[in-house]
Amino acid sequence: MAPYEIRVIGDPVLKQRADDITDIDGKLARLVDDMIATMYAAPGVGLAAPQVGVQKRLFVWDIDDGTGAHAIVNPEIVESDGEWTYQEGCLSVPGLSWEITRPNHVHVVGRDLEGNEVSFDASEFEGRMFQHELDHINGVLLVDRLDEDQARQAKRQVRELMLGLGEQRPVSGRLSLR
Repeated sequence: MAPYEIRVIGDPVLKQRADDITDIDGKLARLVDDMIATMYAAPGVGLAAPQVGVQKRLFVWDIDDGTGAHAIVNPEIVESDGEWTYQEGCLSVPGLSWEITRPNHVHVVGRDLEGNEVSFDASEFEGRMFQHELDHINGVLLVDRLDEDQARQAKRQVRELMLGLGEQRPVSGRLSLR
């Protein structure tokens, strides 16, 4: 069983900007371990602290590239370029996904769990994951990234999902961020 329950659309914690982390300590390391276990149990490729009800600027990820799970504290995108449209889903909007256009390449900086500065250049799927999780710590859900036509359809789908009327389609494989 996962240590945390993942918050879903409609939960106000998902719409709030998370607080900067000032202390990197054992308590934060335990939170990261629990978030990684929750992400794997979901299963997902990334999980931001607000998705488990913790208002901290932190997320974990494992994009199945053989490097294992990672965490970044107080991340920010300092550069982005290009454009890439991709089918994107989210653990906080279960069973639904949409084509979303984002920058193709990003440069992200932050801190690791030892307090050291870290820096990542990422493109395509990895770059999208960084942007998606950064959105979460800024109080932005993927439905906020939809164009007008997608947003109309999404409102209906989300309403049905929240009322338990819609058929939940699994968000599968590498075609989505979860």
